[in-house]
Amino acid sequence: MRRALPLTLALIPVIAAFLALAAYGIYRRDIATLRAALARGSTVIDTRHGPIEVARLGEGPPVLVLHGAGGGYDQALLLARMFGPTGHQWIAVSRFGYLRSPLPADASTKAQAEALLDLLDAMGIDRVGILAMSGGVPPALQLAALAPDRITGLALLSSAPFTPLTAAAQDLPMPAWAYQALFSSDFPIWAIIHTSPGLLDPVFDVTPALRARLTPEDAAAVEALVQGFLPVTARLSGLANEGAAIDSAATYALDRIAAPILIVHARDDGINPFPIAEFLAKSLPRARFLPLPDGGHLLLGHKAEVSGGIADILGP
Repeated sequence: MRRALPLTLALIPVIAAFLALAAYGIYRRDIATLRAALARGSTVIDTRHGPIEVARLGEGPPVLVLHGAGGGYDQALLLARMFGPTGHQWIAVSRFGYLRSPLPADASTKAQAEALLDLLDAMGIDRVGILAMSGGVPPALQLAALAPDRITGLALLSSAPFTPLTAAAQDLPMPAWAYQALFSSDFPIWAIIHTSPGLLDPVFDVTPALRARLTPEDAAAVEALVQGFLPVTARLSGLANEGAAIDSAATYALDRIAAPILIVHARDDGINPFPIAEFLAKSLPRARFLPLPDGGHLLLGHKAEVSGGIADILGP
């Protein structure tokens, strides 16, 4: 018995190394499968500002869907499924630096708007509604100001800051360098998702109190968002470019926006503070403001109110 104990202890690191290699092999397979599935789910259209990745969902009047930080067309599709009313065609794009939309030399929010306008031209779409969330709001504002006659309505959810607002108007759950460190490889996020996905709740502003009262539908949406973080390495350059929205050289001609606008924001948003929405509501000439008492950044628990407001703005 005494001789067997040292042998057993000696085997522990060997077993651990074997399990680690097996896990890494599963990880590599999972990431390869995910990348292939993402590529199959979208198309890439060339514009003057480079390729733009796009996917469509549903039938009806077209609505451009602009995702937030850390997203891609897959997050945009999820946003449409979470809050989009029926009877529309949702056109989900990967913004600059996300998935198969590369980051061009000029990656300003104005350049993003110009590229989106070129995308609509290439798709033969004359007029379009816009559904934008968080980091997708600044380029949505630029697009609506650039081509006011082509935008039928805008729904702006949990808006991120834009010039003249600054980074002080945002309270990210982690500093930018921590995001870069965490997302420098897909493996850490893959491991967290497969062992303790709740550790990523703060990244999505899901507090313990909010988690405790999630409906099954909202819980499934949060899980899908967490799963949609992968592959993080295909989203890093887009995430690093989110600061373009508050570039001091950027300007936003809000007075040129002619379409009706819905602004939705929760008072307890832990990422983009509520005063951003108040600023928008005062600055946009045709804004309807829907403040929510709670729900965090993801507006959880308020699907009916949000979807109803979007339906009113975007029309039948």
